[in-house]
Amino acid sequence: MADLAGSIRRFLQELSTDELEERVLEYVVREVGNGRKLEDTLRDPYVRNRLNEERLDHILEQPEVIDAIEKSIATAFEQKDFGFTS
Repeated sequence: MADLAGSIRRFLQELSTDELEERVLEYVVREVGNGRKLEDTLRDPYVRNRLNEERLDHILEQPEVIDAIEKSIATAFEQKDFGFTS
């Protein structure tokens, strides 16, 4: 019975972890999509207070984040605004 309770506890914890990662993923994609630098977004307390480095690495591998970064780069090239000047 203890094994079953432990299994249920781990399952529920994984579900909450997945939900948390999903919310942070959405936040990162939204912020980068709005023109914020990825580096600044990843240093944001909202991200840092919710994910450790391993989980953050997992977020960065997601296609949604990669797409948002690619769009941000494309926009920078279109506008010729690379952020070199203040």
